[in-house]
Amino acid sequence: MVPKIAMIGGGSWATAIIKMLSDNLSEKEIFWWMRNEVAIDHIKKFKHNPHYLSSVEIKFTESNISSDINAIVKQADFVILNVPAAFLKETLTSVTSADLRGKKIISAIKGIVPEDNLIIGEFLNEKYDVPFEDILVVSGPCHAEEVALEKLSYLTIACTEIKTANVFASFLNTRYIKTNVSDDIFGTEYAAVLKNIYAVASGICHGIGYGDNFQAVLISNAIREIKRFVDAVHPINRDIMESAYLGDLLVTAYSQFSRNRTFGNMVGKGYTVKSAQLEMNMIAEGYYAAKCMHIKNSAYNVDMPISKAVHNILYENRSPQIEMKLLAERLN
Repeated sequence: MVPKIAMIGGGSWATAIIKMLSDNLSEKEIFWWMRNEVAIDHIKKFKHNPHYLSSVEIKFTESNISSDINAIVKQADFVILNVPAAFLKETLTSVTSADLRGKKIISAIKGIVPEDNLIIGEFLNEKYDVPFEDILVVSGPCHAEEVALEKLSYLTIACTEIKTANVFASFLNTRYIKTNVSDDIFGTEYAAVLKNIYAVASGICHGIGYGDNFQAVLISNAIREIKRFVDAVHPINRDIMESAYLGDLLVTAYSQFSRNRTFGNMVGKGYTVKSAQLEMNMIAEGYYAAKCMHIKNSAYNVDMPISKAVHNILYENRSPQIEMKLLAERLN
Protein backbone atom coordinates (compact mmCIF):
# COMPACT_ATOMS: atom_id res chain seq x y z
CA MET A 1 0.00 0.00 0.00
CA VAL A 2 1.41 3.40 -1.01
CA PRO A 3 1.36 5.80 1.97
CA LYS A 4 -0.28 9.20 1.86
CA ILE A 5 1.84 12.12 3.06
CA ALA A 6 0.61 15.53 4.23
CA MET A 7 2.70 18.69 4.37
CA ILE A 8 1.68 21.30 6.95
CA GLY A 9 3.22 24.63 5.99
CA GLY A 10 3.80 26.82 2.99
CA GLY A 11 7.36 28.14 3.23
CA SER A 12 10.49 27.47 1.20
CA TRP A 13 11.42 24.26 3.02
CA ALA A 14 7.86 22.95 2.64
CA THR A 15 8.08 23.63 -1.09
CA ALA A 16 11.46 21.88 -1.30
CA ILE A 17 10.15 18.77 0.48
CA ILE A 18 7.10 18.70 -1.79
CA LYS A 19 9.53 18.73 -4.72
CA MET A 20 11.44 15.74 -3.29
CA LEU A 21 8.27 13.79 -2.57
CA SER A 22 6.95 14.47 -6.07
CA ASP A 23 10.00 12.71 -7.53
CA ASN A 24 9.08 9.48 -5.70
CA LEU A 25 5.32 9.43 -5.20
CA SER A 26 2.23 9.98 -7.26
CA GLU A 27 0.78 13.46 -6.93
CA LYS A 28 -2.40 11.79 -5.68
CA GLU A 29 -0.52 10.57 -2.58
CA ILE A 30 0.69 14.02 -1.52
CA PHE A 31 -1.48 16.47 0.42
CA TRP A 32 -0.65 20.05 1.32
CA TRP A 33 -2.07 22.42 3.91
CA MET A 34 -1.41 26.12 3.56
CA ARG A 35 -3.01 29.00 5.44
CA ASN A 36 -2.88 31.43 2.51
CA GLU A 37 -5.89 30.99 0.22
CA VAL A 38 -4.41 33.30 -2.42
CA ALA A 39 -1.25 31.17 -2.58
CA ILE A 40 -3.37 28.01 -2.84
CA ASP A 41 -5.30 29.44 -5.78
CA HIS A 42 -2.04 30.51 -7.42
CA ILE A 43 -0.52 27.01 -7.06
CA LYS A 44 -3.63 25.40 -8.51
CA LYS A 45 -3.57 27.72 -11.51
CA PHE A 46 0.15 28.22 -12.21
CA LYS A 47 1.79 25.16 -10.55
CA HIS A 48 4.32 27.04 -8.42
CA ASN A 49 4.46 28.71 -5.01
CA PRO A 50 4.21 32.48 -5.55
CA HIS A 51 6.15 33.36 -2.40
CA TYR A 52 8.81 30.67 -1.94
CA LEU A 53 11.08 28.91 -4.46
CA SER A 54 8.83 30.15 -7.24
CA SER A 55 11.03 28.49 -9.88
CA VAL A 56 10.00 25.04 -8.65
CA GLU A 57 7.26 23.41 -10.70
CA ILE A 58 4.70 21.83 -8.39
CA LYS A 59 3.00 18.74 -9.74
CA PHE A 60 -0.14 18.58 -7.71
CA THR A 61 -3.68 17.27 -7.69
CA GLU A 62 -5.76 20.38 -7.11
CA SER A 63 -8.10 18.72 -4.63
CA ASN A 64 -5.13 17.72 -2.45
CA ILE A 65 -4.19 21.26 -1.43
CA SER A 66 -6.39 23.06 1.09
CA SER A 67 -6.54 25.52 3.98
CA ASP A 68 -8.59 22.96 5.96
CA ILE A 69 -5.94 21.37 8.16
CA ASN A 70 -8.24 18.72 9.60
CA ALA A 71 -9.22 17.47 6.15
CA ILE A 72 -5.57 17.26 5.10
CA VAL A 73 -4.38 15.51 8.28
CA LYS A 74 -7.24 13.02 8.19
CA GLN A 75 -6.15 11.57 4.85
CA ALA A 76 -2.47 11.14 5.69
CA ASP A 77 -0.35 8.30 7.07
CA PHE A 78 2.66 10.61 7.46
CA VAL A 79 2.23 14.23 8.56
CA ILE A 80 5.13 16.62 8.02
CA LEU A 81 5.14 19.73 10.22
CA ASN A 82 6.91 22.68 8.65
CA VAL A 83 5.67 25.94 10.12
CA PRO A 84 7.78 28.24 12.30
CA ALA A 85 7.96 26.83 15.82
CA ALA A 86 6.52 30.06 17.21
CA PHE A 87 3.30 29.42 15.23
CA LEU A 88 3.00 25.64 15.60
CA LYS A 89 0.63 25.73 18.56
CA GLU A 90 -1.71 28.12 16.76
CA THR A 91 -1.55 26.06 13.57
CA LEU A 92 -2.58 22.88 15.39
CA THR A 93 -5.39 24.51 17.42
CA SER A 94 -8.16 22.47 15.76
CA VAL A 95 -6.13 19.24 15.65
CA THR A 96 -6.63 16.73 18.49
CA SER A 97 -4.61 13.83 19.83
CA ALA A 98 -7.15 11.49 18.26
CA ASP A 99 -6.53 13.10 14.85
CA LEU A 100 -2.83 12.18 15.06
CA ARG A 101 -3.23 8.70 16.56
CA GLY A 102 -1.55 5.99 14.53
CA LYS A 103 0.16 8.44 12.19
CA LYS A 104 3.88 9.08 11.80
CA ILE A 105 4.60 12.73 12.58
CA ILE A 106 7.67 14.30 11.03
CA SER A 107 9.20 17.52 12.29
CA ALA A 108 10.98 19.60 9.66
CA ILE A 109 10.98 22.51 12.12
CA LYS A 110 14.28 23.80 13.49
CA GLY A 111 12.98 25.52 16.60
CA ILE A 112 11.36 25.39 20.03
CA VAL A 113 7.68 26.01 20.84
CA PRO A 114 8.10 29.23 22.86
CA GLU A 115 5.00 29.02 25.07
CA ASP A 116 5.96 25.56 26.34
CA ASN A 117 9.74 25.76 25.84
CA LEU A 118 9.72 22.32 24.25
CA ILE A 119 11.44 20.97 21.14
CA ILE A 120 8.92 19.69 18.61
CA GLY A 121 9.28 16.00 19.52
CA GLU A 122 8.68 16.71 23.19
CA PHE A 123 5.75 18.97 22.34
CA LEU A 124 4.09 16.28 20.23
CA ASN A 125 4.64 13.67 22.92
CA GLU A 126 3.43 15.78 25.86
CA LYS A 127 0.59 17.70 24.24
CA TYR A 128 -0.67 15.21 21.64
CA ASP A 129 0.32 11.85 23.16
CA VAL A 130 2.31 10.90 20.05
CA PRO A 131 4.67 8.04 21.02
CA PHE A 132 8.34 8.82 20.42
CA GLU A 133 8.58 5.83 18.07
CA ASP A 134 6.06 7.62 15.79
CA ILE A 135 8.02 10.89 15.77
CA LEU A 136 10.66 11.62 13.13
CA VAL A 137 13.04 14.56 12.76
CA VAL A 138 14.40 15.85 9.45
CA SER A 139 17.85 17.39 9.79
CA GLY A 140 20.38 18.86 7.35
CA PRO A 141 22.79 20.00 6.21
CA CYS A 142 20.45 21.20 3.48
CA HIS A 143 19.12 24.56 2.30
CA ALA A 144 15.83 24.64 0.43
CA GLU A 145 17.27 27.01 -2.16
CA GLU A 146 19.86 24.42 -3.24
CA VAL A 147 17.19 21.73 -3.41
CA ALA A 148 15.34 23.98 -5.85
CA LEU A 149 18.53 24.20 -7.92
CA GLU A 150 18.93 20.40 -7.67
CA LYS A 151 22.39 20.71 -6.16
CA LEU A 152 23.57 17.56 -4.39
CA SER A 153 22.37 17.72 -0.78
CA TYR A 154 22.16 15.41 2.24
CA LEU A 155 19.43 14.88 4.82
CA THR A 156 19.38 12.94 8.08
CA ILE A 157 16.11 11.31 9.17
CA ALA A 158 16.05 10.52 12.89
CA CYS A 159 13.61 8.20 14.66
CA THR A 160 13.92 5.81 17.58
CA GLU A 161 12.62 3.17 15.15
CA ILE A 162 15.29 2.94 12.44
CA LYS A 163 12.95 0.96 10.17
CA THR A 164 10.50 3.88 10.17
CA ALA A 165 13.35 6.32 9.48
CA ASN A 166 14.42 4.23 6.48
CA VAL A 167 10.87 4.11 5.10
CA PHE A 168 10.46 7.88 5.24
CA ALA A 169 14.00 8.44 3.92
CA SER A 170 13.07 6.44 0.82
CA PHE A 171 10.38 9.02 -0.01
CA LEU A 172 13.00 11.79 -0.13
CA ASN A 173 15.87 10.03 -1.94
CA THR A 174 16.40 11.49 -5.40
CA ARG A 175 19.33 11.86 -7.78
CA TYR A 176 20.25 15.08 -5.96
CA ILE A 177 19.22 14.12 -2.39
CA LYS A 178 21.03 11.50 -0.33
CA THR A 179 19.69 10.46 3.06
CA ASN A 180 21.17 9.08 6.27
CA VAL A 181 19.23 7.70 9.23
CA SER A 182 19.76 8.04 12.98
CA ASP A 183 18.05 7.02 16.20
CA ASP A 184 19.08 10.26 17.96
CA ILE A 185 15.88 12.32 17.75
CA PHE A 186 16.78 14.45 20.79
CA GLY A 187 20.36 15.18 19.80
CA THR A 188 19.57 16.02 16.18
CA GLU A 189 16.65 18.24 17.15
CA TYR A 190 18.50 20.14 19.88
CA ALA A 191 21.51 20.52 17.57
CA ALA A 192 19.21 21.96 14.88
CA VAL A 193 17.85 24.48 17.38
CA LEU A 194 21.28 25.49 18.65
CA LYS A 195 22.88 25.87 15.22
CA ASN A 196 20.39 28.64 14.47
CA ILE A 197 21.63 30.55 17.52
CA TYR A 198 25.22 30.13 16.42
CA ALA A 199 24.31 31.25 12.90
CA VAL A 200 22.91 34.44 14.44
CA ALA A 201 26.22 34.83 16.32
CA SER A 202 28.12 34.32 13.06
CA GLY A 203 26.04 36.98 11.36
CA ILE A 204 26.48 39.44 14.23
CA CYS A 205 30.25 38.98 14.08
CA HIS A 206 30.27 39.49 10.32
CA GLY A 207 28.16 42.62 10.69
CA ILE A 208 30.54 44.05 13.27
CA GLY A 209 33.52 43.36 11.04
CA TYR A 210 35.16 40.18 12.31
CA GLY A 211 36.85 38.14 9.59
CA ASP A 212 37.03 34.51 8.52
CA ASN A 213 39.77 33.66 11.01
CA PHE A 214 37.55 34.60 13.94
CA GLN A 215 34.53 32.89 12.37
CA ALA A 216 36.48 29.63 12.27
CA VAL A 217 37.22 29.90 15.99
CA LEU A 218 33.61 30.86 16.73
CA ILE A 219 32.16 27.81 14.96
CA SER A 220 34.84 25.50 16.41
CA ASN A 221 33.66 26.57 19.85
CA ALA A 222 30.00 26.34 18.80
CA ILE A 223 30.18 22.63 17.95
CA ARG A 224 31.72 22.02 21.36
CA GLU A 225 28.83 23.91 22.97
CA ILE A 226 26.38 21.72 21.06
CA LYS A 227 28.16 18.59 22.25
CA ARG A 228 28.16 19.72 25.88
CA PHE A 229 24.46 20.50 25.80
CA VAL A 230 23.14 17.46 23.93
CA ASP A 231 25.32 15.17 26.06
CA ALA A 232 23.80 16.74 29.18
CA VAL A 233 20.21 16.51 27.93
CA HIS A 234 20.38 13.10 26.26
CA PRO A 235 23.64 11.26 27.04
CA ILE A 236 24.07 8.56 24.39
CA ASN A 237 26.97 7.49 22.21
CA ARG A 238 26.97 9.96 19.27
CA ASP A 239 29.57 11.39 16.93
CA ILE A 240 29.12 15.16 16.99
CA MET A 241 31.22 15.43 13.83
CA GLU A 242 28.52 13.74 11.72
CA SER A 243 26.70 15.80 9.11
CA ALA A 244 23.49 16.05 11.14
CA TYR A 245 25.39 18.00 13.81
CA LEU A 246 28.57 19.63 12.49
CA GLY A 247 27.47 19.75 8.85
CA ASP A 248 24.16 21.40 9.68
CA LEU A 249 25.95 23.94 11.88
CA LEU A 250 28.47 24.81 9.16
CA VAL A 251 25.95 25.38 6.37
CA THR A 252 23.68 27.47 8.58
CA ALA A 253 26.53 29.59 9.94
CA TYR A 254 28.22 30.25 6.60
CA SER A 255 25.66 30.05 3.79
CA GLN A 256 24.31 33.04 1.90
CA PHE A 257 20.89 31.37 2.17
CA SER A 258 20.89 31.28 5.99
CA ARG A 259 18.16 33.56 7.29
CA ASN A 260 19.59 33.32 10.82
CA ARG A 261 22.99 34.52 9.65
CA THR A 262 21.30 37.29 7.66
CA PHE A 263 19.32 38.35 10.73
CA GLY A 264 22.46 38.38 12.89
CA ASN A 265 24.38 40.34 10.25
CA MET A 266 21.73 43.06 10.32
CA VAL A 267 21.85 43.25 14.11
CA GLY A 268 25.65 43.47 13.96
CA LYS A 269 25.37 46.35 11.49
CA GLY A 270 23.20 48.31 13.89
CA TYR A 271 19.62 47.32 13.10
CA THR A 272 17.36 46.92 16.10
CA VAL A 273 15.99 43.42 16.54
CA LYS A 274 12.51 44.56 15.51
CA SER A 275 13.69 46.46 12.44
CA ALA A 276 15.80 43.48 11.32
CA GLN A 277 12.78 41.18 11.62
CA LEU A 278 10.58 43.58 9.66
CA GLU A 279 13.22 44.06 6.96
CA MET A 280 13.67 40.29 6.47
CA ASN A 281 9.96 39.48 6.34
CA MET A 282 10.91 35.91 7.30
CA ILE A 283 11.23 34.05 10.59
CA ALA A 284 14.73 33.61 12.00
CA GLU A 285 14.25 30.68 14.39
CA GLY A 286 17.47 31.59 16.20
CA TYR A 287 15.80 34.66 17.68
CA TYR A 288 13.21 32.60 19.58
CA ALA A 289 15.68 29.79 20.27
CA ALA A 290 18.10 32.12 22.06
CA LYS A 291 15.55 32.90 24.76
CA CYS A 292 14.18 29.37 25.01
CA MET A 293 17.63 27.80 25.33
CA HIS A 294 18.66 30.40 27.92
CA ILE A 295 15.71 29.33 30.05
CA LYS A 296 16.16 25.63 29.37
CA ASN A 297 19.85 25.69 30.21
CA SER A 298 19.07 27.05 33.66
CA ALA A 299 18.16 23.46 34.55
CA TYR A 300 21.45 22.03 33.22
CA ASN A 301 24.00 24.83 33.76
CA VAL A 302 26.01 23.83 30.70
CA ASP A 303 28.80 26.25 29.82
CA MET A 304 27.41 28.00 26.70
CA PRO A 305 29.09 31.42 26.31
CA ILE A 306 28.16 31.90 22.64
CA SER A 307 24.48 31.14 23.22
CA LYS A 308 24.51 33.42 26.26
CA ALA A 309 26.13 36.26 24.30
CA VAL A 310 23.43 36.04 21.59
CA HIS A 311 20.72 36.06 24.26
CA ASN A 312 22.24 39.13 25.90
CA ILE A 313 22.33 41.02 22.59
CA LEU A 314 18.81 40.08 21.48
CA TYR A 315 16.98 40.20 24.81
CA GLU A 316 19.08 42.27 27.23
CA ASN A 317 19.84 45.07 24.75
CA ARG A 318 23.57 44.59 25.18
CA SER A 319 25.93 46.15 22.65
CA PRO A 320 26.91 43.60 19.96
CA GLN A 321 30.42 45.08 19.83
CA ILE A 322 30.99 44.84 23.59
CA GLU A 323 29.34 41.44 23.97
CA MET A 324 31.36 39.89 21.17
CA LYS A 325 34.58 41.44 22.45
CA LEU A 326 33.92 39.83 25.84
CA LEU A 327 33.08 36.54 24.13
CA ALA A 328 36.27 36.64 22.11
CA GLU A 329 38.27 36.58 25.35
CA ARG A 330 36.67 33.23 26.25
CA LEU A 331 37.06 31.40 22.95
CA ASN A 332 40.00 29.18 22.07
